[in-house]
Formats: sequence, C-alpha cells, structure tokens
Amino acid sequence: MTHTEPSQRGRLITLEGGEGAGKSTLLAGLRAHFEGKGLDVLYTREPGGTPVGEAIRALVLDPAHRHIAAETELLLMFAARAQLVREVLRPALAAGRWVLCDRFTDASYAYQGGGRGIDAARIAELERIATEGLKPDLTLLLDLPVAAGRARASQRSDADRIEAERDDFFERVRAAYRARAAAEPQRFCVIDASRPAEAVLRAALAAIEGLRA
Repeated sequence: MTHTEPSQRGRLITLEGGEGAGKSTLLAGLRAHFEGKGLDVLYTREPGGTPVGEAIRALVLDPAHRHIAAETELLLMFAARAQLVREVLRPALAAGRWVLCDRFTDASYAYQGGGRGIDAARIAELERIATEGLKPDLTLLLDLPVAAGRARASQRSDADRIEAERDDFFERVRAAYRARAAAEPQRFCVIDASRPAEAVLRAALAAIEGLRA
C-alpha cells in the first residue's frame, strides 16, 4: 500500500452502510491498523473530500433545506463525486496509493435510488459522466437491521437532513444495498455490523488482505 511503485495502480476501497452501521468506528480501526504498519493510505469521504465537495455536503445535509427535490439531491451528490474523482481519487490511484473512501457511487443507488425511488438508469447515466468508469476494487458493506442502526444513531448529535428520514426510507436503502451486493459478489464484502467492533474490523481486514494477495 505504499507508493514506491508508481507504475502500479493503487486500490480504491469503499465503505458503505445505512445509518448507525458503524462506518466511523470501522474507519477509525482501519486507520489505526494501517498507520501502525506504516502503510500509506489516503482517507476521504462522500459527499466531500474536496473544498467543493464539502460545501455541497453542508448544503445537502442541512436540515433547513428539507424541501430539496430528490433529483436535486442526486445531481448534487454526483457533482461532489465528479470533483472528488478528478481532484483526489484518480491522481492518488495513478500514483499507486491505496484510497479508503467513506461512501461512493453505491450510496446513490441505495439512497437516491432505493430511498428516493429514482430510476437506476438515470443514476447509471450520471455515474458514467461523473466517475468515467472508476469503480471500487472492494466495497465493504456494513449490514445492520434498520431498527438497530437507528437506535445507535439516536445516541449521536442532532440528525442531519437525511438521517431525519423515516424508517421505511432506510428499509429501502438497506434493500438496495443488499441487492447491489448480491449482483456483484466479487466486489462486495458484506459484513454483519451487529457483531462487536473488533469482529467487524477483523472481517474487513481479511477482505482487504485478499486484494493484496
């Protein structure tokens, strides 16, 4: 995972999951593991990861903008993604770096597709434009029943605009994530996020080791 061999493309690993699934906890565990081994890994997030992306994130998640149309939300997410791909992801991967990204395109299929009901063909067209074919080498999907995730999330600070959605929205999000994982089992590693954090971390590291083999 170092960039001592810039001629070798890096790897893109994404973390996905619903609210309260434990992505932040897993990310912290992965960071500690990699830093402990002296590995050069770039960490970023969606929406965000660039000045433009972070501004879009603040806009999209602000509860004051509760009337944002589903299509507007989708376009904003892909605008942030297009900037991240060009400014951060492609340069890092070309330099041979490994990148760990908190959410990527699968989130749009889950949240704007499953949750909001936008047709997958529309999302795919935006994906083609925004990512220019860039796909994760590995996607770690933290899967957790909605009720359990909501209980965890309720212990955090005030809910953002998307976290404030109802349970049926998140049931559709979870179903969309699981459907994508079933359709691409070679890319997805589905992890039972109801297990202790240490077990979740072990499962994630085992999947990442498979990329290095």
